[in-house]
Amino acid sequence: MTDSIRILMCAPDHYDVDYVINPWMEGNVHKSSRDRAVEQWTKLYQVLKDLAVVELVEPQKGWPDMVFTANAGLILGDQAVLSRFYHPERQGEEPHFKKWFEQNGFTVHELPEDLPFEGAGDALLDREGRWLWAGYGFRSELDSHPYLAQWLDIEVLSLRLIDDRFYHLDTCFCPLSGGYLLYYPGAFDSYSNHIIEKRVPAEKRIAIAEADAVNFACNSVNVGQTVVMNKASDSLKLQLRDKGFSVKETPLTEFLKAGGAAKCLTLRINEPVLEDVHANTPLESRIIHLEGHLLDAGTMNHALDLVVDNGGSFKVLNFHLGTERKSVSAADVRVSAPSSELMDEIMGQLIDLGAVASDEAVCDVKTEACDLAGVAPDDFYVTTIYPTEIRVNGQWFLVNKQRMDGAIVVSQTKAGIVAECKLLRDLADGDRVVVGVEGIRIVRKSESRDKRGSDEFSFMGAGVSSERRVELVVEQIAWELRQIRDRGGKVVVTAGPVVIHTGGGQHLSRLIRDGYIQGLLGGNAIAVHDIEQALMGTSLGVDMQKGIPVRGGHRHHLKVINTVRRHGSISEAVAAGIIPQGIMYECVHNDVPFVLAGSIRDDGPLPDTQMDLIRAQEEYAELIAGTDMILMLSTMLHSIGVGNMTPAGVKMVCVDINPAVVTKLSDRGSVESVGVVTDVGLFLSLLVKQLERLTSPYEVV
Repeated sequence: MTDSIRILMCAPDHYDVDYVINPWMEGNVHKSSRDRAVEQWTKLYQVLKDLAVVELVEPQKGWPDMVFTANAGLILGDQAVLSRFYHPERQGEEPHFKKWFEQNGFTVHELPEDLPFEGAGDALLDREGRWLWAGYGFRSELDSHPYLAQWLDIEVLSLRLIDDRFYHLDTCFCPLSGGYLLYYPGAFDSYSNHIIEKRVPAEKRIAIAEADAVNFACNSVNVGQTVVMNKASDSLKLQLRDKGFSVKETPLTEFLKAGGAAKCLTLRINEPVLEDVHANTPLESRIIHLEGHLLDAGTMNHALDLVVDNGGSFKVLNFHLGTERKSVSAADVRVSAPSSELMDEIMGQLIDLGAVASDEAVCDVKTEACDLAGVAPDDFYVTTIYPTEIRVNGQWFLVNKQRMDGAIVVSQTKAGIVAECKLLRDLADGDRVVVGVEGIRIVRKSESRDKRGSDEFSFMGAGVSSERRVELVVEQIAWELRQIRDRGGKVVVTAGPVVIHTGGGQHLSRLIRDGYIQGLLGGNAIAVHDIEQALMGTSLGVDMQKGIPVRGGHRHHLKVINTVRRHGSISEAVAAGIIPQGIMYECVHNDVPFVLAGSIRDDGPLPDTQMDLIRAQEEYAELIAGTDMILMLSTMLHSIGVGNMTPAGVKMVCVDINPAVVTKLSDRGSVESVGVVTDVGLFLSLLVKQLERLTSPYEVV
């Protein structure tokens, strides 16, 4: 027995599912067996007693969820942060846990009454004691995290939960001994997953599947090299065993009906303090001022929803309601975000709503000089279609030549201050460009107020239709691809950005990496959105994991273009470690040549994009020479152009969701042409899977 580890539990004397405050309770009210619950709790208690010292807090009648002691509070050393329960159904537990903490020698810290925080259910120490993982989104507020950092003198990393089945951090996240982590990535937003991956090395991350997650495999108690949980799949147990852990399963199905398992039923009460670890949290807060018809136009609700949907939190500091129909309302709101990066995203979108970003709403705009022609400062403000004003020396100036996806250049002329939109490529060395979000406001016409609560400035709001099975065609194409590769032939791909939007980027990257592709043809867009996905997890602002637009994501491609322009080329950005993965990364890394042909609609463009159309055609033709097969993937203009300059005898595979594109290419009369009407992401996925199953006749056995 390891006496150094102490765990607090509460017997299920009064446990039942009396109400519904999470999805697991739905349909389970008063359907839990008291006898079976006691039996399961007792078995867990006995298992843990063999591993640690287990202490008990007296259960209280009327508080059935008190059995879940993880939510009592958070303890580090002799400091205890008492929970502030979100739901009234649990708030009565607070004085009982406070009494136990005080009687056992802990200094108790209490958060403001209106600031929810649910203890070790939403705050988990890295098992090496280096930092505190803190969850928010359902039960705990982001604004509680600075208090935790201050009172416990520890670094806090904020993680946003987005799946209401995993309403507490400990339901989907379990730090293990030795710096390992057991977690379910699907419970977190893309930014939080990025934070996790940045802090925990890949070899120490154990990402579980949904089937294990819904059995609360992450809601485990870790003591040394033992992991105690409700249930685990054979594959998960094997993974843990390979990392040096042993798994003890003890059924807790009665408690799953209330949304809890092993970890929820326990609270570790002797977490060690490391002397060289001190308080730090990247959380940022700013004040915004909103003014106008905030309620009848839905602006207030839209603004607050925007903050929460983007991973932030808010507190309305004051609200002055207009007393008549024509009266305007005004509000000052403190907005918090877990990082400066997310804060900038939120503030940019709030400004689009007409908010003014300032503690007193009187900040002047900030500018930085371009140090390279055609490249804006890193934090430049990306314009929208809406009329924009900037504040200089206490006065507001209208931005001239307003357009989407530009930068604002400010200059002093004889006539006074002049502000205008410029495209990135038109920026001159020394231009003063607006950066950040202070001192900027969007001018909205009154007739657009009714749409503010519902309209969203974003790309690709529509879904993607599914298509018929294409396995038989894919099987033949895969066989030919394998033959061409193994005999040293040449395959060229011409691809459009739809490859990225439909999730096919990872599969095309795999084809390049495995030597099936010897050349890539495309436009500015496929490279931009491939790099956007590699850096930000989005394509045209759409989250590639969830398939939904990210608020403010319409700016991402401009940020990507600016980053590559700063490095001079895609290959230089890859060499600098800026681009870590994706199609363009694999082309550079595997010496696969590519040609990007520009068009009139291109933003930026990327420095590699050939804007001379005649030269682009010549470079296309040079790369096509000697090709055995061309894969044309969802790019009508580039595919038609390539088709027109490709001689007969070259096998062509045209994949597009639009039958007209496939038909036009097939009408060339070549018997070597194959048309596939389907989603290109599905096609590439099936192609990679089929290639994995094939054994080439040219391989030496």
